[in-house]
Amino acid sequence: MSSKPFGSLAPWSEPAWSQGIPSPYYKDSHRKLRDSLRAYINEHILPYSLDWEAKGEAPRDEALRWARSGFCFADVPHPYRSKDTLGPAGIPVDELDVFHTLISTDETSRVEGGVMISLGGASVIGIPPVIHHGTDEQKRKWLPGLASWETSFCLGITEPSGGSDVANIQTTAVKSPDGKFYTVNGWKKWITGAPWATFMTTAVRTGGPGLGGISVLVIPMDSPGLSWRRIPNSGQNAGGASLVELDDVKVPVENLLGIEGQGFRTIMVNFNRERHSRYIMAVGCNRKARTCLTTAFEYAHTRETFGQPLITNQIIATKFSTLARYIESHWAWLEQIAYAVQQSAKGWQEPDVAGRIALAKVQGGRILEMANREAQQVLGGAGYQKGGPGAAVEQMSRDLRMYVVGGGSEEILCDLALRQETQLAKKRGWEKL
Repeated sequence: MSSKPFGSLAPWSEPAWSQGIPSPYYKDSHRKLRDSLRAYINEHILPYSLDWEAKGEAPRDEALRWARSGFCFADVPHPYRSKDTLGPAGIPVDELDVFHTLISTDETSRVEGGVMISLGGASVIGIPPVIHHGTDEQKRKWLPGLASWETSFCLGITEPSGGSDVANIQTTAVKSPDGKFYTVNGWKKWITGAPWATFMTTAVRTGGPGLGGISVLVIPMDSPGLSWRRIPNSGQNAGGASLVELDDVKVPVENLLGIEGQGFRTIMVNFNRERHSRYIMAVGCNRKARTCLTTAFEYAHTRETFGQPLITNQIIATKFSTLARYIESHWAWLEQIAYAVQQSAKGWQEPDVAGRIALAKVQGGRILEMANREAQQVLGGAGYQKGGPGAAVEQMSRDLRMYVVGGGSEEILCDLALRQETQLAKKRGWEKL
């Protein structure tokens, strides 16, 4: 039995389950989250998002409203949540599953640019080390303030000399003779959310070379000697990616996460979540490809050339059916992965899905590139213009490189997927000829 259609009624503008097609994956709490998040974004974010992206940030009062809405910071455990903040759509956080993640990502991906980062900060990547390795005192000190923006985190791992090569971290932290503080010197680059962060969860070198000398410090962003400046990028202007300089910054030893010299384990909490991050990016690519399809589809029905609507040209109509084939099959793959993760006791660490998540991210990027190009072909000049019917598609044309390269380039991910699947095949008994 089909359910009531939701959202846009245009062909392929919403996932199949939202257009009334029966699905075994979704229940009432999923519909509640979808409906509540759609209403919130339509009212408070979407009408203003491109203006905020152009300005480089969302208004702070809107960021506070978003933080208090309960839609973000769902991974913060109950004892450390603000007493005034419930889970998303009033759903207790311990009742959330992988399909809630799928839905919330799909809905927030309707917003273009770096606006969602500006609204929520980069705490989503900055707080997991605190949640998993912080002491009870540290969690009670830093986590409840997320809902009031008293605290906001960014993650400081990447440096100008290298990306995710943690073993070669150059930023140093030297403990004082009295053991009360560390003096930190170095640089961090591409630090998302730095302009609004109050703390930076930072990888530093407290010991010798290699992984054994790495520690993690939570550094206040208002510390004397810490400065930052934005990096001008093609897109994601409101994401606030910045270069951070640390010049003799004094950090209390109480801000050490975990054990000194064992910071690699702390950092790996985030890197082990990379499968989750890649999945999130794959979902985002799917939704943004839908946005391209829907925007161009509606335009093709209203734009007339040579006395007839664009959509009456078979070569134009074929573009939409082609995009639909890719978008709908990719979404079904994302649902399949979500179900596998949910059924596994290992969750996102389930080895059977690692290669598939990598390929789903690659496929999502390819689909988004194709959808954006085809939408701009249909929109013509309107797809190149800031403002007007093709504004979201134009913005996407500058943002999409981050989706394609971020979280691992397709070259790296395809190689990873092949190695992962070959290992699994050997465990199943496969032998090469």
